Amino acid sequence: MKLFAKKVQRFLASEDGPTAVEYAVMLALIVIVCLTAIRSIGTQASATFTNVAGQLGS
Repeated sequence: MKLFAKKVQRFLASEDGPTAVEYAVMLALIVIVCLTAIRSIGTQASATFTNVAGQLGS
């Protein structure tokens, strides 16, 4: 039973590195998607405010 527990412990310990890398890659992808969405929304909002300001100035 102790041998089995040690094998399970070694398996779990060896999975920490790849799991951390996978989480880092997912986080990077999420950040890229968020920044792209924020940039797109900001550009569209700027165009809308410019359009409204132009119509109010006329």
